[in-house]
Amino acid sequence: MLPGMPLDAPKQLFRYGEQSIWSTQIHLGTAAIANGTFRVFTTQQGQVGQGATIALSIAETNLKEGGRVPNGVAYDVFGIACQTLHSVQVGDVAPGTQASPVDATAEIADLTNVLANGVATWDFTQTQVDIAPLMLIGAGGGIYGAATGPAATATFVGGMNNGTANIWLYRKYPIALPGNTTFALVLRYGSRAPAIGANMVAIRFVLLGYYKNIIEIA
Repeated sequence: MLPGMPLDAPKQLFRYGEQSIWSTQIHLGTAAIANGTFRVFTTQQGQVGQGATIALSIAETNLKEGGRVPNGVAYDVFGIACQTLHSVQVGDVAPGTQASPVDATAEIADLTNVLANGVATWDFTQTQVDIAPLMLIGAGGGIYGAATGPAATATFVGGMNNGTANIWLYRKYPIALPGNTTFALVLRYGSRAPAIGANMVAIRFVLLGYYKNIIEIA
């Protein structure tokens, strides 16, 4: 006996794919962050927001619309990464530079300040869900350690990053982000967080996940 076969051709096919979505919060030099709440994933590429004073570029975000998954498809998040970046200048102005390496203990203090006092939280329409302190959400690599060098000359070479921490994974139930609703990730700080030092600090969040899209067949 031949197995039963459908008489009609399929009208839809499901396509699955993995991609990452990222967004960056910028703290300018001398900014006070204690008890602060900063919404990330709300500003699209080419627009000004999230602490920046010039438009966000591809390095800061790949969102085409603030608060929405690109292309409006359902997106399931199975992991979150967080990277701390330090600037070599005071403000977020052209040409604007940011990088992980630092060369002074004051700059290292800025990065450890963010990691020690920051907490990541999901922010949906009417619900907020705390994820974890930033010290537990690593970047999966990068520069980390401490400054070394001759103290007499005040010349230090080193870096501090949370690359030693693991990427935060949802091991059983991923977070579902529907394509037709808005979302955000909130960066919050405790009351004991000191102000940012002289230079700019950036915190880039990366969502690791996969999307499901329906392909219509004529």
